[in-house]
Amino acid sequence: MKIAVLLPFLALAGVVSAQTDALTPLNVRQVKVRGEIGRRIDITIHNNLMVLDADKDFLRPFEVRDQKGGYIGLGKLILAAVRFAAYSNEPNVTALKDRLVTRLIATQEPDGYIGICARGSRMNTLWDVHEMGYLIAGLLSDYEFFGKRESMAAARKAADYMIGHWSEIPAGWGEQTGVATHVAVTGIERTMLALSRVSGDAKYREFVVKQRALAEWSLPIVIGRRPGIEGHIYAYTARSLAQLELYRTDPQPGLLTQPDGIIDFLTRRGGMAITGATGQWEIWTDDQDGRGQLGETCATAYQIRLYDSLLRLRGDARFGDLLERTIFNTLFAAQSPDGRRIRYYSPFEGPREYHPGDTYCCPCNYRRIVAELPELIYYRSGSGVAVNLYTASDAKFDVNGVPLSIRQETAFPSSGDVTVQISPEHPTRFPVRLRIPAWASGTRVSVNGAAASEASSGSFFEIDRQWRSGDTIRLTMPMQVRLVQGRKRQSGRAALMRGPLVFCLNPAQEKSLANIDGADLGRFTIDPSSLEAVQDDSVRPGGIACRVGVWRPGYPTSDKPDLVLRFGEFADPGGLATYFRLRDLRVAVNDELIH
Repeated sequence: MKIAVLLPFLALAGVVSAQTDALTPLNVRQVKVRGEIGRRIDITIHNNLMVLDADKDFLRPFEVRDQKGGYIGLGKLILAAVRFAAYSNEPNVTALKDRLVTRLIATQEPDGYIGICARGSRMNTLWDVHEMGYLIAGLLSDYEFFGKRESMAAARKAADYMIGHWSEIPAGWGEQTGVATHVAVTGIERTMLALSRVSGDAKYREFVVKQRALAEWSLPIVIGRRPGIEGHIYAYTARSLAQLELYRTDPQPGLLTQPDGIIDFLTRRGGMAITGATGQWEIWTDDQDGRGQLGETCATAYQIRLYDSLLRLRGDARFGDLLERTIFNTLFAAQSPDGRRIRYYSPFEGPREYHPGDTYCCPCNYRRIVAELPELIYYRSGSGVAVNLYTASDAKFDVNGVPLSIRQETAFPSSGDVTVQISPEHPTRFPVRLRIPAWASGTRVSVNGAAASEASSGSFFEIDRQWRSGDTIRLTMPMQVRLVQGRKRQSGRAALMRGPLVFCLNPAQEKSLANIDGADLGRFTIDPSSLEAVQDDSVRPGGIACRVGVWRPGYPTSDKPDLVLRFGEFADPGGLATYFRLRDLRVAVNDELIH
């Protein structure tokens, strides 16, 4: 047996071979997820997707087609429904998917238009192209996952309409609307590249390369909400993802500039909050302001997609760390614990609000990204497999032509103990790579009860051996509660973390705190010697809270804290404060994801 550590590497623009990704995700049909990730998938299907009024809220506007602009999000809903149907294999989910697609196709006009706008408002009003682009993507996904030829035909017909009518977008559109063209047509480049790949028709790729000049797009991070809103995180990240996909077939180094610039901004220049969230009012910011409109859910979904794309391209474990942090904190905080309601923003200070309806971008992008979570757990890695996310789950696929089953048992993120059972159909040699999170210093790994090896944090740990059915890998990742130093606006204070989880204070547990704002709660002082992880099911089954002694605002000198409180997981919808004072900031550590 060969055991090795794969150190993380920083691939610079132009260095990575673009033709072959380091990692390839499994199909959603090959993975079944349990644990908290599986629970979120299940409640999004059953408590959200399946209880929507799809006829009234989503389909009716496309059947009437009398709008002069606006946005519904039906394409995003179809993208989520297709993956959920493929993943769950539940007849009622598939029936909903089929109904959405069939009725949408029935609204398509002879010239190919498919949307909500009346004649005279098509292509040239805000969000019509944006809506159409995701409708094409949804139809294309129905063909990819279910082989529906009528969906492919409708997708191509709509794409041809769009290309043929592109000249109807007026010159100076950005100045007229206040929204730059690349923001107003968010997602279209990725859709056209995917359509070209699946259909084999080069004209869709040519549209992206020539008409949209994707390779020439070069825009630094724009901080603040300026005219044109070019610093729009969702739009900027979506186009950067399209550049990454173009890079895979046309490795021009400049195509990595924007994607790498995002990572640099998030991890080196103050762009990412401790929860993984970024921005205010959908726009890049770097001041660590945690109130109000932090962490648009669309931006969160596209951050996750960017991390996944870079992880696949480079095999660098730090992108898995970013995925883990963002999923377990900001993403899950964007949904009510029962799954029914979804947020537009997920601040870490002050009250959080749910989006009032089921349509529009954030609720629909939330469903989409949750439907993609099964593809972020296991990856093919060369001749073997890589385990990226830790959650109870099962996967079945072939390795080197040999059928393989993997079963993961763990209470993660409540526990750092993970068991991975490897069961090939017959004895086979291949490497298994395990992501060791950057927070998991002192992780131990053993196979079949043999003496454990220490694994370096922030890297993939490789075990290359002949595997037999029932072979078992055990990981023990220490999970001490730690205090993480704040930056910029949060300077001089610290947040509580354990493993990937961030903790927050819900003042509802203590009557004397009931009317205190999140900013004032942040003036309380934490007693580091009191920190204790305890079980807490208030946010999720088998969840975790931190029991914490705190002193009220002031300059406390007493040994005994004034109160003992429970700090819940960041997904607690009543959480109002995340950063707190310390008597001695030297007990806090730096955020391991900030370079």
